[in-house]
Amino acid sequence: MQVSESKIMEEILSEYHPEKSSLIPVLQAIQKQFGYLPREAMEAIAEYLEIPLSTVYGVSTFYAQFRLEPLGDHLIKVCHGTACHVRGADKINEVLENELGIKSGETTPDGTFTLERVACLGCCSLAPVIMVDDTAHGNLSREKVKKVLAGYRGDPR
Repeated sequence: MQVSESKIMEEILSEYHPEKSSLIPVLQAIQKQFGYLPREAMEAIAEYLEIPLSTVYGVSTFYAQFRLEPLGDHLIKVCHGTACHVRGADKINEVLENELGIKSGETTPDGTFTLERVACLGCCSLAPVIMVDDTAHGNLSREKVKKVLAGYRGDPR
C-alpha cells in the first residue's frame, strides 16, 4: 500500500471505535474507498480492532458483498434467475467466458472486465439479460452478446 493509501486507511479507521463490532462497517468503508479489500487493509483492520487477521478474512469471505480482488473497468453481471435460466443464461455465460477468456468471478488480465454470476437482476421481461456497469442488455443471443462486448471494447463489429 502506498503512503497516501496508508493515510486514507488511517483516516477511515479513526472514524470507528476500535472494537470488534466495528468490523463490518470498517470493511464496507474500506471497500467503498478502494473498490475491494487489499490484504494490507485487512491487516491494518485486524491490528486496529485488536482481532485476529483470520477473523477479518473470515468475515470478508463469508459475505458476498466483499471483494478481495479489484474489479475490472467494466463489471458484467449475468442473470441466472428463473426466466433467464429458462431462456439460455448458461449459453450467454459461456459466450462471455469464451470471449473474455475468464470464468465467472474472474477479471480479465488487462483489468478491463470482471464477469459475475448473479441470482436475479429483476429484468425478467428482458431475459436472458446481462448488466454491464449500470446498463441492462436484454433479449440476448450469442451474437448480441458479442456485439455488446464489442461496444465496450471500442470494436465496431
